Parts: sequence; C-alpha cells; structure tokens
Amino acid sequence: MELSVRVKPRASRPGIGGVRAGALEVRVNAPPVEGAANAEVLELVSRAVALPRRAVLLVHGERGRTKRLRIEGLSAAEVRQRLGLGG
Repeated sequence: MELSVRVKPRASRPGIGGVRAGALEVRVNAPPVEGAANAEVLELVSRAVALPRRAVLLVHGERGRTKRLRIEGLSAAEVRQRLGLGG
C-alpha cells in the first residue's frame, strides 16, 4: 500500500501525528540534509507499523516535504489500524 506523508524536519519532538490534507504528519529531529530526514521518516514509520525498515520504501518526494511511501506486507486497513487512524 502507498501512503502520503508530510514531513516536519528539525522538530523538537519526533513522532507521528494525525492526517492533514490527506497526508500523515511525521515530525523528525533530523535536518533535511543528505537524506537524514528521509532516513528518520522511514525508521519512524516502520516502527509505528511494526515492520522491518526494509518494508517501508520512499517512492516519491526525496527532496520535498510531501512524500509517498510504499509499505509492503500490510493492507491499507492494517496500516491505518497500526497508525491509530481507524479503519
């Protein structure tokens, strides 16, 4: 399944927020330099859905705040449930 994510780099507290404008909010400590924020996003999302890091892939938006992630091994309903988004 694919998931839209809106990233907030250099956040004081990393974590996953709710959905805004159709995208999951993800706050990371890392700055948007040399892929550090992207790596932290992938790590946070993989932990939140209880999958290994290799199951979460960045498919679009490497340089922007809005990204598209592919989560392998779970249905859309399972991802929503594990992220606490209902459904």
